[in-house]
Amino acid sequence: QVRSVESGGGLVQAGDSLRLSCAASGRTFRDYGMGWFRQSPGQEREFVAAINWGGGSIRYGDSVKGRFTSTRDIGRNTIYLQMNSLKPEDTAVYYCARNRVNFMATQMTYYDSWGQGTQVTVSS
Repeated sequence: QVRSVESGGGLVQAGDSLRLSCAASGRTFRDYGMGWFRQSPGQEREFVAAINWGGGSIRYGDSVKGRFTSTRDIGRNTIYLQMNSLKPEDTAVYYCARNRVNFMATQMTYYDSWGQGTQVTVSS
């Protein structure tokens, strides 16, 4: 079983950068892809990024392409989300989760072992 814990959120200004971390526990972590999602109040959870088990294949949501980068440190059982050029519309709770399937899924239904989330607030 994989458990995920996100960290690194905070309050920043538009144009700033933040790096989120997702520490995953469980012996099978390295066997699965992982994903990042975000959710704003009153909105559905939105796909941000998916990274495969080795970290060599990454897929991004349209709203973050070119600004966000996801990486994976297998030795540390951790994935990262580097967020640059942040905008007020990036304000949300950010979650990581395990990808249960063997393709780069963008729908929540293919993910489990969700973390508790970390709040990112971007002021204008």
